[in-house]
Amino acid sequence: MWLGPEEVLLAGALWVTERANPFFLLQRRRGHGKGGGLTGLLVGTLDVVLDSSARVAPYRILHQTQDSQVYWAVACGSSRKEITKHWEWLENNLLQTLSIFDNEEDITTFVKGKIHGIIAEENKNEQPQSEEDPGKFKEAELKMRKQFGMPEVEKLVNYYSCSYWKGRVPRQGWLYLTVNHLCFYSFLLGKEVTLVIQWVDVTQLEKNATLLFPECIKVSTRDSELYFSMFLNINETFKLMEQLANIAMRQLLDNESFLQDKSLPKPRRPLKNISALKRDLDARAKNECYRATFRLPKDECLDGHTDCTLWTPFNKMHIPGQMFVSNNYICFASRAEEACHLIIPLREVTIVEKADSSSVLPSPLSISTKSKMTFFFANLKDRDFLVQRISDFLQRTPSKKSCSIDREWKWNVADASSEEVPELPSSSPLAVSPTSALSHRPISFCAGQVPTASQGLLKLFRRNSEELSGPKGAKEKMKEESWNIHFFEYGRGMCMYRTAKTRELVQKGIPENLRGELWLLFSGAWNEMVTHPGYYADLVEKSMGRYNLATEEIERDLHRSMPEHPAFQNELGIAALRRVLTAYAFRNPTIGYCQAMNIVTSVLLLYCNEEEAFWLLVALCERMLPDYYNTRVVGALVDQGIFEELTREYLPQLSEKMQDLGVISTISLSWFLTLFLSVMPFESAVVIVDCFFYEGIKFILQVSLAILDANMEKLLQCCDEGEAMTILGRYLDNVVNRQSVSPPIPHLHALLTSGDDPPLEIDIFELIKTSYEKFGNLKADDIEQMRFKQRLKVIQSLEDTAKKSVVRAVSGDIGFTMEELEELYVVFKAKYLMSCYWGNNRAAAARRDQSLPYLEQYRIDMEQFKELFSSLTPWACGAHTPVLAGRLFRLLDENRDSLINFKEFVTGMSGMYHGDLTEKLKVLYKLHLPPALNPEETESALEATSYFTEDVTTEETQEDKGRRNENGPEKEEKGTSPQDYRYYLRMWAKEKENKKETIKDLPKMSQEQFIELCKTLYNMFSEDPVEQELYHAIATVASLLLRIGEVGKKFSNRPMRKSEDCKANSGQDPVSEEESPTSEQSQNSAVEQQPQADHEDKASADAQPEKTQQENQTLGDGSGEGQGSPLQLLSDDETKDDMSMSSYSMVSTGSLQCEDIADDTVLVGCEGSSAAARYGSTIDTDWSISFEQILASMLTETALVNYFEKKVNILQKIKDQKKVERQFSSSSDYELSSVSG
Repeated sequence: MWLGPEEVLLAGALWVTERANPFFLLQRRRGHGKGGGLTGLLVGTLDVVLDSSARVAPYRILHQTQDSQVYWAVACGSSRKEITKHWEWLENNLLQTLSIFDNEEDITTFVKGKIHGIIAEENKNEQPQSEEDPGKFKEAELKMRKQFGMPEVEKLVNYYSCSYWKGRVPRQGWLYLTVNHLCFYSFLLGKEVTLVIQWVDVTQLEKNATLLFPECIKVSTRDSELYFSMFLNINETFKLMEQLANIAMRQLLDNESFLQDKSLPKPRRPLKNISALKRDLDARAKNECYRATFRLPKDECLDGHTDCTLWTPFNKMHIPGQMFVSNNYICFASRAEEACHLIIPLREVTIVEKADSSSVLPSPLSISTKSKMTFFFANLKDRDFLVQRISDFLQRTPSKKSCSIDREWKWNVADASSEEVPELPSSSPLAVSPTSALSHRPISFCAGQVPTASQGLLKLFRRNSEELSGPKGAKEKMKEESWNIHFFEYGRGMCMYRTAKTRELVQKGIPENLRGELWLLFSGAWNEMVTHPGYYADLVEKSMGRYNLATEEIERDLHRSMPEHPAFQNELGIAALRRVLTAYAFRNPTIGYCQAMNIVTSVLLLYCNEEEAFWLLVALCERMLPDYYNTRVVGALVDQGIFEELTREYLPQLSEKMQDLGVISTISLSWFLTLFLSVMPFESAVVIVDCFFYEGIKFILQVSLAILDANMEKLLQCCDEGEAMTILGRYLDNVVNRQSVSPPIPHLHALLTSGDDPPLEIDIFELIKTSYEKFGNLKADDIEQMRFKQRLKVIQSLEDTAKKSVVRAVSGDIGFTMEELEELYVVFKAKYLMSCYWGNNRAAAARRDQSLPYLEQYRIDMEQFKELFSSLTPWACGAHTPVLAGRLFRLLDENRDSLINFKEFVTGMSGMYHGDLTEKLKVLYKLHLPPALNPEETESALEATSYFTEDVTTEETQEDKGRRNENGPEKEEKGTSPQDYRYYLRMWAKEKENKKETIKDLPKMSQEQFIELCKTLYNMFSEDPVEQELYHAIATVASLLLRIGEVGKKFSNRPMRKSEDCKANSGQDPVSEEESPTSEQSQNSAVEQQPQADHEDKASADAQPEKTQQENQTLGDGSGEGQGSPLQLLSDDETKDDMSMSSYSMVSTGSLQCEDIADDTVLVGCEGSSAAARYGSTIDTDWSISFEQILASMLTETALVNYFEKKVNILQKIKDQKKVERQFSSSSDYELSSVSG
């Protein structure tokens, strides 16, 4: 790359001049390339250790003039090819021009100007340079690619100087953090250390300090623990590592992360500055924190934040804090955590104006809203810019339709709080209440359907009005009055000042009339609802009448959702619950429906109308409890891990006991997934939900700790899990809410845990108060940090479970050991992930469907299979290997979707590694028949279909095979209507029978296919130590088989000369008679040449013309699909009985029929002339050979038998494959340094 000319004082220090002319020098760094000696070792060490290493390229070009002692660096390069290109450009374009100048200063000025011009031209369309030197970062990225063999698409995020502890010795070097890998390189006095770790393999990241290691970062994988220390900024490095590992975990958890990776830009050209990816990751972290703090929608992006003060009228103070501005919101958070939080939606803003500055109140800004509230901010550093940004966002704010709904809703709810709602019997039709949040927007889902629940079901099914007039009713009125006072002082709606006072009121329980409103506000669901008017109604309309797995599960659970509550004992409540759950399943098919969602949603419907309940469910599933309600409940398992960690920290005495009993894993899922609704009386659990919507998961964790703390003595005396569960169950059943105005609902769980002793009741508000007193110091930020740590552990544990599950599923039919299968699974999965990183992301990631069984989730295409096949196959065929890999892929791809799963992959590998000579030859034989052999390779498309049928349905007669086309089996199965279970039993029995394949079931091979087989064998033996013996053996066998084919043709032709059509149908003639003349001539010439090799040296020579003449016919990586049959092992006795006698008798008969045979030595040499004389220059379409004949002929050659029965260690192959996995690069001209340890 061209460099802005930099002055160099000592041109010869540490550099060797390789080319020179009067104006320029091309130099190579000592220690790079060949030689170098001790000086090279020292320079290499300096390059790694010193801080300047990132910008030391191995080649550079200096500008010089004759009389000056100053040199100017004008270009550098990571490879000889790159630097030579620059050198040639200088020689061709500048040398002649420079010779004209008389003044050396003019020469230097001209060269510098020219180089600056070239750099400006190159950077014209690229991003503006940051403060950091872009050349330095680009050099580091090039160096990373060269040292670790990474392709262009792998982006470097940042790099750091640090030490890697190998044993007790620190190795100073450079840590490169890329999007998908952690890499480290060190070179000290000839000792080289290279580490490459995928982020998806990281199981733990820790920052700690021990006596042995100073402050360091520990990176754990399944196989090793790595320690890195001596960072200049360890906190920044650790934070970045956490972010990258977290992205990798998200990709393992959900392939959507590959499909739409919002975190990292993928620019077409390499990034030249360090800040782009790093800045984007930092922005992502800030966005997530901003959205979590203020409960904003997932697509909200922070634009910026600034320090300021906010005037709070309720206590007449200026509170210091930070203002955050994003596309649709202005938010404020005080420095003191509980002092004040504020959220102002831009849709509510009417006026933004700059007030007059004063010494007391510098740079004030006032923001007025439609609800007649005005907010004063002051001490703003860049007020004019901020006002401009807010104005820009206000102009983009959507029409005011949703805002009017917001305002009307707010005042309607205000009226509702003081109005008595008439009681409705459960049988009466639903009257639309004037106080309904959405009464002005009727939602008509389907004519004739059950009416929509346009307000909370609790208002419709309140049975006990006596409670409202008694002491409990008075208490409820007092609560409502407290909230009304709070609304008057602090505001109402989204723009409410949220302070410690708000939290106190929530802890005392939200009044039932206000519960729905405040849940919507505190969860942030209200924001999403008003910005998506009509969204829920459209979803319901689209999902009505649809049927899938999620709707089936929903129907099954509808009547299990709070069956004890009158609201869900009739069709109104059930229908509302059905609509909300079905609408969400259609909104988010990744989650669909998960058990426990029905319980939570039924409670939401008691206090909210359907649309509000829907948006609360969205907030719950997608933001407040992330990943809780997916198929693997990952989020709940993550928080369970946090709960265990907190138990160890706060209740160390109990922690060990709970671990021994295994209780935490049992209790936490039921507590967390249903927010205690399934384990606590309803009127108590709903108070927990109040606090949860205000505080988040932090509150659930602290209440859980308080429950364990309250039962510590009893739990420490428990003997088993059942006893501990009973104690906790009884405790939770007796948590009561004495202030509830709702009639008590019988708790089903209590019936199972009641004992003889009268229960001791626990007041829910006392429990909440205790939890805040003892465990209230939990911080939301700390919990998020712990979530990351636990997510690594949980997802890697799930991946290990998946691996064991897959290995167990395939181990029964495969010859590999469990260890070998596990290693193969790791390699297979890594190949899939590589395609997601570096290949066509969308195509690769779209293949993974999380709803499928583990075995089907990772699938690879033909190109990936070819790469794995090349590195793992025991049958290396040189340039012919990709052709053979393509054929095996088509054979394994049973469902013809151009993808194979792990079981199909190991089935193919096992066929090459396990079994005797017969089994291995059978695989090789199948690879040269359709469907493995692409029909285009032999131009026999019609016969390919009949062979496919023969290969799959081996029990059918030959006539049936001839009649049916390739779609026959599928059509027949579809046409059969399954009448009862006996039908399926017959089908399974038939499948079992089909697997019992014998060598007699294999179809015969045509002459063309046989030539392809011979070609493969010649290529296969080319790299073997005894290749000459093998060449001689295969030449002998090939000529013998050609004779056998001729003899067989004579016998088969005599009785069947008159009926050639029958012969085609019976499968004896699998080659199309319509051959192109070119193909025929080339095939025949190959046949003529092949049997000429009767000596070892001739055999190897003959392989070459055969390869050349077959090129036009061979199509190695065609797109055909195929179906493989499981391999059935045969005993040696069966092999002899099946084929040995017939084959040898045919050989002897054939030898008597031939004219010029003197003895066995003439067999190899005479066939070519007789075949040519008999058939001229055409392929013999009547010629065929059977598998038994090929096997019998092979058994006569010891070299061939030894080759195929040779054992190969696949674990060693896998180890070698991992070593060279990343030693490829899109820039193939990179030169790897030969100086190594």
